[in-house]
Amino acid sequence: MNLNKDRVLEIIDNALREDVGTGDISTTAVVGLGEEVTATILAKDTGVIAGLEVAALVFEQIDKGIEFKPLVEEGAKIEFGTELAKVSGLSSSILTAERLALNLLQRMSGIATKTDYYKSLVADYKVRIVDTRKTTPNLRILEKYAVRVGGGDNHRFGLYDAVMIKDNHIAAVGGITEAVATARRNIPHTMKIEVETESLADVKEALDARADIIMLDNMDAQLMRTAVELIGEQAIVEASGGITAENIVEVAKTGVDVISLGTLTHSINSLDISLNF
Repeated sequence: MNLNKDRVLEIIDNALREDVGTGDISTTAVVGLGEEVTATILAKDTGVIAGLEVAALVFEQIDKGIEFKPLVEEGAKIEFGTELAKVSGLSSSILTAERLALNLLQRMSGIATKTDYYKSLVADYKVRIVDTRKTTPNLRILEKYAVRVGGGDNHRFGLYDAVMIKDNHIAAVGGITEAVATARRNIPHTMKIEVETESLADVKEALDARADIIMLDNMDAQLMRTAVELIGEQAIVEASGGITAENIVEVAKTGVDVISLGTLTHSINSLDISLNF
């Protein structure tokens, strides 16, 4: 699992405090400690699986005696009815961990599935599909990981690891030229600068300011194509805004290097996954 385990455990512990609180009343009242059982995690959908090790950590946090045995690999493309994992241990412990483990596994798999779908649409083009910061608060590390499992790439992780000059930054200082120059004076020489543009005039100004990455924001395909020709090899070109499954191929055809999609994380359907004794 290419994730910071300590950070994942922090997410899980916070979620368990929210869900379990002072105890699982239903399980305690009905089952008590229960008996040793084996449950099956089952796919009730078709898609790409992400988050198996995260789900395993949820069970481990509830009861270190639980054995979680994955039956498919992370990133596997599965069909309806596929058995994903076996979970063995006290029935009470499994019941208490079940909902959180499934919530995370379902959401992460939904993101991986959507990313894989968008990647498949532009498979014939040399373009990278990347995510955005439009993630669920406190779950970004998991959601961006799921994008990678689905075959996508990550944009900046947060406000702290890259310079991205957006329209309001530009408005605040009076123009792209000033924004880039000021940023360059205040960051390490190793850091790149990305500028959001909305017109060819913006693109020309960003080029003159020597931006490293130029984002073409909410441009139609014709304008985007012209911008790509203007930029040439002078900067990395990113397309963003208003990109859907219906028009993503047209965007890829313009020759952009990167397509960023907020929909990969903010508008997804969780994969339908269940746990059965």
